[in-house]
Order: sequence, then C-alpha cells, then structure tokens
Amino acid sequence: MRPRLPRWTATLTWKAAVFITVMCCTLAALLGVLVHVGVTRQTVDASREKALNRLADVTAAYEAGHPLPKFGAVDPPGLPQSLRDLALRGERGTMVSLFNGRPTMWAAGPADGRAIAARSDHSQSAKTISALDRAILGSAGLAIGATLLAGAFAVTRVTRRLHLTAQVARRISAGDLDARVDDPRTKDPSRRQDEVATVSGALDTMASSLQRKLLSEQRFTADVAHELRTPLTGLTAAAELLPEGRPAELVRDRVRAMRSLTEDLLEISRLDAGSETVDLALLELSHLAERVARASGTDTQVRVVRDATVETDRRRLERVLGNLVANAHRHGAAPVVLTVDGPVVTVHDHGPGYPDFLLSQGPTRFRTESEAKGHGLGLTIAAGQAGVLGAILTFENPTTGGALARVALPLRV
Repeated sequence: MRPRLPRWTATLTWKAAVFITVMCCTLAALLGVLVHVGVTRQTVDASREKALNRLADVTAAYEAGHPLPKFGAVDPPGLPQSLRDLALRGERGTMVSLFNGRPTMWAAGPADGRAIAARSDHSQSAKTISALDRAILGSAGLAIGATLLAGAFAVTRVTRRLHLTAQVARRISAGDLDARVDDPRTKDPSRRQDEVATVSGALDTMASSLQRKLLSEQRFTADVAHELRTPLTGLTAAAELLPEGRPAELVRDRVRAMRSLTEDLLEISRLDAGSETVDLALLELSHLAERVARASGTDTQVRVVRDATVETDRRRLERVLGNLVANAHRHGAAPVVLTVDGPVVTVHDHGPGYPDFLLSQGPTRFRTESEAKGHGLGLTIAAGQAGVLGAILTFENPTTGGALARVALPLRV
C-alpha cells in the first residue's frame, strides 16, 4: 500500500511554496554557476598570464646566462609531473598545484632538453574564488527566503479569499441563503477583477437567484394553503349535510384528504419562515413511542432497548415519529418496528427501502418514494420538525433489508 501524504500537502499554499522554492533554487544555481565560471575564468586567466610573463623573463635570463630570478628554476622540485612532461616534449603550458602548502600557478617550457619553469602565488586568487562562492550561496539563500516570504504572502491572500468563498458556499448549502462573499472587487467597477473575484461574484449571484426562487416558492405555498382553507371549511360543512351513502363517504374522504394536505402546506410554510418555537418538557421516550404507535392505528411494534427521559417538544416529536411510521406503512412493508434506544429512536420497515435520491438529497416536497400515492410532504415535515427540535434525522437502507429512519435527540443538561 502506497503511503499517503499529509492532508496539508494538498493545499494550494504548500504547492505554491514548493514551486517557488524549486524555481528559486534552479535560478540561483544557474546564475551561481554562470557567475562562478565567469569570474573563475577571468581570475585564472590573469594568474596564467602573470605566470607566463614570469616564464618569459626566466627563459630570457637563462638564455643570456644571467642568474635566474627567485621565482624561476630549471627542473624545480615542486613542478607537477604532467607539466614537466609537457615541457620535455617541447611545449609550454601552465598548471595550478600546491607548493609548500599554498596554491601556486606554474608555467613551464623547454630549455636544452630540460624543463624551465616559473611560479606565481595563486592563493589570493583562490581566496577570491572561495569568497565569491560563499557570497553566491549567501545571496541565493537570502533571495530564496525573500521570494518565499513574498510568494507566501501573495498566495495566502488568494487562498484566504478562496477559503472564504468555500465557507460561504457551505453555509448556502446548509440553508443560510443570506450568506454572501461580498468581495470588494465585485462592487467597485473601477477595480480589475481577478479569477477569485469572478468566482465570488458568480457565487453571490447564484445565491441571490436561489434565494429569490425559494422565497417565491415559499410564498406560493403559504398563499395556496391560506387560500384553500376558507373554501375547504365551507366544503367540509357542506359535506356533513349530504345524506348518508357511498357518494357522501367518498366526498368526505376527499375533503379530509384535501384538508390534511392544506394543513401540511401551512406547516411547511411555517417551517420555511423559521417562525416555529419549541415548548420543552421532560418526556419518557418509551411512553411517547407507544402513544405514537396507538395513534397511528396500525400494527406498529414498539421495542425499548434502553429507555430515556429527554427534554423536548412532545407535539413536534410525535409529529416526526407519526410521519415516519405513516410513511413506513404507506411505502414499506410489515413489520414496522419503532425502537427506543436511549435518546435515539428508529423506525424500521421491511419494504424495498428508500430510493437513492432520498438517501443522497434528503426529503423533497412533492417527490415521493412511490409514484402511486403520497405528496412527499410527510418526510419533509418530519425533517423540518426534527430541525426545530435540534434532532438529527437520517435515512438509510440496512444490509438486513427494508428502510430505516433514525432520530437522534439532543441531550440537554
């Protein structure tokens, strides 16, 4: 198994730092090599020219029979063997080697079958080259450090804006449609917009458009529900006046269904408006689960693994569990089991399971598990009321089969 790198190595700041460091080191090495080669060549050429001039003086003195200068000699003991061989072949040359522990530039040539040579001190030139190398390394280090600091500052400013944009996007996806990036570059037309400002502006525009559409949908839902209430009240009263019989029963049944749908729409509009408040009280979950099972009028089984007393809103919790039980009987199959395990309550049926869209997106109004029946409002209301209670409602398809909804209630101290 290939080892995984730490998560921070995937950040843009880290990648930019590595890129800047590699590029700075490459440029510094290239410039350093060029400067070193150029200066070294000039220094060595100057020292070689000096040694050759001395060799000319020594050769002239030797040919004239005059005493040789102290820096020249015939077959000197310190002359490098390769340079001696070159002179014996009748050629002239120069070479740097150590003489008495000091760098020395030698120049040698032929003289009556022997090697005549002159030397000059090369230690100062060697020190100059060494000092130059240290200066190149030091300046390269300073340049890399300064470039890294400047690059990190510039990249951090960009990544900070990207992180802010990502945070706003997450807030919007969590339901906070008032969240905006508000990048100052998108508000001032005189300022040039970079890519981050373009993304931020597009996100703000998308959030505003989405907010307008959702508010329009919420207003439409609330208006329809309120408008239907008045004629439904009259229709209910009129249905009660019909003579007993099968037609009257059908009318009353449809009126009750329309009234239930209208009440659901009103409840959803209140949840959308965020105007719901909780009425907290201490409740035993086992008793509440049994009451929900009885109120459902079904053969729902109640299992208590571990009872718990929680502080919550009884009416809203009953609404959540009642909708989950009703949905399990409508779209699932028996047996439907309502289980209490501490502050966690589950509803498990043995039907075909939840559809993929519900598991990935959560409940969606007017989109049902089965196309044959339902309006998709039951689970939507359950999710909304669970949010008001501060509970966590999740849906899953267990490996044992069926569909399972889990309500995890908060533990309040």
